[in-house]
Amino acid sequence: MCEFKSKPESVTRGAEKTKLTVATVENGGNGTFNSTPLSKGTEYYETALEATTFGKFNYLLILICGLILANVLLETLAISFVLPVSQCDLNLSVQERGIMSAIGFAGIITSSHLWGFLADTTGRRNVIRPTLLIGFAITVVSSFSTNFWTLVILRYLNGICVSGGSATVYAYLGEFHTQKNRSRAIMSAAFIFGVGAMLMPAIAWVFINQEWRLPLPFLGLTYKPWRLFMIICGVPGLLCGLSLFKIPESPKFLLSMGEEEKCVKILQNIFSINTGKAKEEYPIAHVKEDLDSSSNKPHTPADLSGRRNPVLNILKSMWVQTQPLFNREYARTTILICTIQFLIFCTSNGMYMWFPSILNSVAEYMNENPNNRTYICQVVYAKQKETFELEMALKQDESLVAECNEKLEISTFQHSLILEVLYAVGFAAIGSIINRIGKRLILFVCLAVCGACGVATIFVDHPMVAIYLFVVLLLCGLGINVLSASTVELYPTRLRAMAVCISLMMGRLGSVAGANIVGALIINHCDTAFILSGSSLIFAAFLGFLIVKKNKKQSLPPRRLSLVSMTGN
Repeated sequence: MCEFKSKPESVTRGAEKTKLTVATVENGGNGTFNSTPLSKGTEYYETALEATTFGKFNYLLILICGLILANVLLETLAISFVLPVSQCDLNLSVQERGIMSAIGFAGIITSSHLWGFLADTTGRRNVIRPTLLIGFAITVVSSFSTNFWTLVILRYLNGICVSGGSATVYAYLGEFHTQKNRSRAIMSAAFIFGVGAMLMPAIAWVFINQEWRLPLPFLGLTYKPWRLFMIICGVPGLLCGLSLFKIPESPKFLLSMGEEEKCVKILQNIFSINTGKAKEEYPIAHVKEDLDSSSNKPHTPADLSGRRNPVLNILKSMWVQTQPLFNREYARTTILICTIQFLIFCTSNGMYMWFPSILNSVAEYMNENPNNRTYICQVVYAKQKETFELEMALKQDESLVAECNEKLEISTFQHSLILEVLYAVGFAAIGSIINRIGKRLILFVCLAVCGACGVATIFVDHPMVAIYLFVVLLLCGLGINVLSASTVELYPTRLRAMAVCISLMMGRLGSVAGANIVGALIINHCDTAFILSGSSLIFAAFLGFLIVKKNKKQSLPPRRLSLVSMTGN
């Protein structure tokens, strides 16, 4: 049974407290109303949260959540800087390098559903904290890998751990903020993520291009700068995991699980940190659940304890928790969000995997032909032809030795840095206007402009202009966080983490699909790769307009109706 509850007035200093009266008609009712006023000192969660104000605690939480998001990027995409310089140590084939690029995403994909279920049933922090710490430990061990299979297995396990925080953090951060500040908080965390992404090329340049070597004969390897770079990329995860020993669990999650006392204590602590006042001065003693979390508690394995097989218990619980996302009420929204995320990731990460390679090809061409004008795909074809001829020469003459490169060209870092700076600026700009303009319009403009630039890339005969259009195409990743911020608001508390996890799981599946599709097309059908990427983004932009937030009245079962009257005293 559910209730219609209008959100009460904000708690303001010096203003009289508004009283709410909830009148209930049982079972579709015969017109008999039972008046249930809120007792003194009791408020709904949204109002109780607003009473804590916005202050130091919120800024700290946004910083930590932003670093968790940055950790995802560092752990999954930093491998693109490692592969070119680890060839002497790992001797990877082209196919093995492709597998290595996608294996982290494979770990994220296969575990996202499980983490979403656990986050909605055991707690957000209980998922994020251990996965961050275990993920860093695996990163340290993987830096000592001496062969392909060891590194693949460890990076896959690391991807599983990265998945625990990557999607759950949106629900975790959102539930510490009111409707007024929620979207801006998520986009602020995304800005921190953008700054972290911006630092990745700089970190790679500082560590990878060093000359030092550390022989470790007892392990049968020489420890080189690219190995240390892998550990450095995992440090944000370690720091965030340790900080979550001090940051509390989501009070809204605790309230939805019936832990009102713990919820109030957390709100008191937040109030004290933000205002500098004593916890006892927090004006609310009891908190009542808002409408979206007042019914249908999450199903846990304990709910199915009658089953003998614990694995079946968990699988059954996961199904029960997931099934509501695809019922009549949410199916359309879920399918739309998953489709849009798939298309965005397919382009943003799929094309990004080839970004450094194309950058190097264009830089070499510009150095050799400074005044020539040609199309970007012609440069790609010429580079592929040169590589193929070199491979054939090595096969025919075994005395020839391929050059072993352990450093990256400075142009790769420079253009990567430009891309990441634009990401950081984009997140900051979106965060400042998202409440005024609206998420759907921002999502449409972002995807449509990026898609148009992607298509235009192949029609420009100046390589450097084409490169910057390519950079704008990759900025479609800004839409990922805008869509995730929308997802948090489209679902009730009991389904939020699962909804975001499933949508991002589909997105990561798009990353793997995109990397393989682009890899198959870029060599002989470069034009098609750009047209397909740009067109899919434009299509996703229009799909975004189909996402509509349901009216709460439409989402309630007809068995019980509640009317809320607000009377001031």
